[in-house]
Amino acid sequence: MNGGSFGQRGSYGSLPCYGKLSNIARKQSSKMPPVSSRDKERVLLVVCRCLGRRRVAMLLLVALALLVFIWGSLTVSKETTSPTVRPMDSIHFDNSDIISHPSVACRSRANSILDHPCHKFALPPPPPSGGRRFGPRPCPVCYISAEQARASIPCSSSASPVLRNLTYVVDENPIKIESHGGSEFGGYPSLKQRNESFDIQESMTVHCGFVKGNRPGRQTGFDIDEADLMKLEEFHEVIVASAIFGNYDIIQQPKNVSEAARKNVPFYMFIDEETETYLKNSSALDSNMRIGLWRIIVVHNIPYTDARRNGKVPKLLLHRLLPNVRYSIWIDGKLQLVVDPYQVLERFLWQQNASFAISRHYHRFDVFEEAEANKAAGKCDNSSIDYQIEFYKKEGLSPYSKAKLPITSGCVIIREHIPITNLFTCLWFNEVDRFTARDQLSFSTVRDKIMAKVDWSINMFLDCERRNFVIQAYHKDLLDHMPPPVAHVIRHPPPLHRDSSAGRNPSKNSRRGRDRRSGSRQHRKAAAGNREKQTFL
Repeated sequence: MNGGSFGQRGSYGSLPCYGKLSNIARKQSSKMPPVSSRDKERVLLVVCRCLGRRRVAMLLLVALALLVFIWGSLTVSKETTSPTVRPMDSIHFDNSDIISHPSVACRSRANSILDHPCHKFALPPPPPSGGRRFGPRPCPVCYISAEQARASIPCSSSASPVLRNLTYVVDENPIKIESHGGSEFGGYPSLKQRNESFDIQESMTVHCGFVKGNRPGRQTGFDIDEADLMKLEEFHEVIVASAIFGNYDIIQQPKNVSEAARKNVPFYMFIDEETETYLKNSSALDSNMRIGLWRIIVVHNIPYTDARRNGKVPKLLLHRLLPNVRYSIWIDGKLQLVVDPYQVLERFLWQQNASFAISRHYHRFDVFEEAEANKAAGKCDNSSIDYQIEFYKKEGLSPYSKAKLPITSGCVIIREHIPITNLFTCLWFNEVDRFTARDQLSFSTVRDKIMAKVDWSINMFLDCERRNFVIQAYHKDLLDHMPPPVAHVIRHPPPLHRDSSAGRNPSKNSRRGRDRRSGSRQHRKAAAGNREKQTFL
């Protein structure tokens, strides 16, 4: 194929002009004189004749629009936004630079943290140590708006180091072969199986509760109605979950929840039949099994006699009850969520590029101190606590140091449901099932064992940050034993007595005055008569 044939493939009538333009080019290249203004005009005239006036005008309009677009982009890039202070000691940034377009439903994980509007935010200094000692208090937290937080959902899942495929043990007839082998619901894992579960492999099968069935909630010892199970199997980007067993707490309604979260984020509250009876008798539960934002899920055939241990099932095995969820926020039954779920996830997971976040303990850092505090408070049988701590000491548990991460309060869990986080909560539950129900005692052991095997970490944020987005209430048993609040009696000051009778009712006042005077005269007469009788006697 030659050059002529290439020219014939032109369009819009460009071939006739091709010869003229080539002739002009040959003339200029042969002599190469200085280009004059007349030559430029001739070339422009030829171009205009070839293209036509309309096409030239279109080219000019396109060029003008391109210049306007570039100028507008430069202007927008120079604009900055300033932070505003929200109530409840939270700092809120309304910066649209964090998202590319309002219609974008997710963001790339490659976004730099340095570009985040909260990057330069720093906590204020703590109050001086001298003087009055304050208890745990919330501290300021930087959030972006709920709309922008929702647009910040990562498009892809976080990487799960080493572990890719996680399955769970199924055993219809579990047999207890060791004295501290857990429960029938947990499958009685042996010490050998326990130790092997910390050896992280690409594919693993571990004990993770619900061993007596292929589907959690169906004849597994933590049974849920079929209609509720179908609801739990639905796909959701984000869910919020909590639980109350043994009628132990009062349901707290979330606050400051955005309209998008109300429509797209389910709030699941797991309860037992005892709590259900109380809610029905108090007329708090409607016919749709809802209390405010909470969708109530009733659990039958609970596996433990201890209500607190039953609560650990949805708390730590939430990924088994809701298998098609990407992100979850767990809050204990005594807590009230007061910040939008999208904002919480963006602040403590997505902004930090983390897959698991949990708060530190507000006061204690050491497992040994936590064990002694639990014994002093009567949280659990002392011998059981001693057995667990001695077991961990034989495995190498050492006192806390600055080189170690602290323990957790454990009442809030923010997580992404990926294999490594699912394994972590499975093994954490196995420790709670084997030893005491105090999950604070086993958390650091499971965390440190997994982190020693794979490159994975946990975002352990401050307790004061946790208290910024949840408010802690009293347990119901404490509220029942509290004396009723004292009614404040408003005492009005007595009316001022004035000499003038202005503004008074003359009939009533005059009558009252006559009664007083007549009464005083009768009193004087009676007193005089008594004196006379005494003199005669």
